[in-house]
Amino acid sequence: MALDQDVKQAIIAEFQRDAKDTGSAEVQIAILSRKIKVLTEHLKSNHLDHSSRLGLLKMVGQRKRLLKYLRRTNFTTFQKVVADLGIRAK
Repeated sequence: MALDQDVKQAIIAEFQRDAKDTGSAEVQIAILSRKIKVLTEHLKSNHLDHSSRLGLLKMVGQRKRLLKYLRRTNFTTFQKVVADLGIRAK
């Protein structure tokens, strides 16, 4: 499930470090979080869609690895991203 280009650009604008930043860990985490939210809503009404469930699990794992990296490299940014997105992270 792809995000609309306008939604993706808004997320990038909110979490980017500078004007040309589109792929930092913060931006990737924010985009994955939005995709996870959309896919979770889809699976609530389509509970037999196992291929989408597999994709959701892969996205959650990728976000977890990115959060682990961000926590290790820049803890203050990690705390800000987690607070802004409202996600639980250890």
